[in-house]
Amino acid sequence: MHVLQLVADSAEPLNIGALVKASGYPRPTVHRIVAALVAERLLVENERGALLALGPRLIQLASRSWGRSDLRLAAVDELKRLRDITGETVHLAVPNGNTMVYIEKLESPSAVRMASRIGTSVALHATAVGKAYMAALEPSVLEPLLLGLPLPRYTDNTLVKLPGLRKQLQVTRERGWSVDAEEHEAGIFCYGAVIRGSRGVPVAAISVSTLMFRQKADPEQAYVAPLLEACRVISERIGETPSLSAADIL
Repeated sequence: MHVLQLVADSAEPLNIGALVKASGYPRPTVHRIVAALVAERLLVENERGALLALGPRLIQLASRSWGRSDLRLAAVDELKRLRDITGETVHLAVPNGNTMVYIEKLESPSAVRMASRIGTSVALHATAVGKAYMAALEPSVLEPLLLGLPLPRYTDNTLVKLPGLRKQLQVTRERGWSVDAEEHEAGIFCYGAVIRGSRGVPVAAISVSTLMFRQKADPEQAYVAPLLEACRVISERIGETPSLSAADIL
C-alpha cells in the first residue's frame, strides 16, 4: 500500500529507482512489490517497463466502492441540486489524516472551470472543507490535530499561524460555515459546511467554489444558504443509520 500510494501521489509516472528512494525500501523489495501490483493490474508499466502508473483495476474497485457508498447515496441528489442552484463547482470531501480528500466534484456549467479533481488531497488549514470539518470537532480531538498540523503557505492569504487559524475556526463554529478566501489558490473563493453522521460526528464536508471575478453580490444568499440546506438534508439521511460511522460511510 505504501508503494501504491507513492505512485498515486506522484504528479508523473515513477521508475523503480524513484520508488526505492521515496519508499526507503531495498531495491529487491520494491521489485517484488511492483511485480505483484502489476500482476494484479493495480499498477501498469509503460512499453519499455521503465515507468509505472496506476492500473485499471483501481478504477474498477474505486467505482464499485463509490457506487455502493452510503455517503454517495445520501449526497448525490443534493450535490447536483447545489451545483444547479449556485451555478458553481461543488466538492465533497472526507477527512484522511491531516488532509481532506475530494471524493466527488461537480463542475460549474460556466466556461471557466477549476483544475481540482477527484482523489486530490488538500490541506485542512487552507480550504473551506478542511476548516468546516475542523470547526465541528470536539476540542479534545481538534487540539492534538492542530498541534501536529503542517501549515504550508499556498498564497499570501494562507493562515500559517495557529492563533489565526484557531480564531477563524471559532468564527466558523459560531456561524456554521467556513470560507477559503483565496487561501489555497489565488482567484478562487470557497464556502464550506460540514456533514454530520450519527450522534453529530463530522464525517465529510461540502464546498461551493467560485471565481472572485464572478462572485455574486449576496454570497450568503447565493451560496451559503443552499450549501447549509444541502448539508442538513444529507446529514439527516446519514443519521437515519444509527450505527453508521465515518469508516462505514467510506
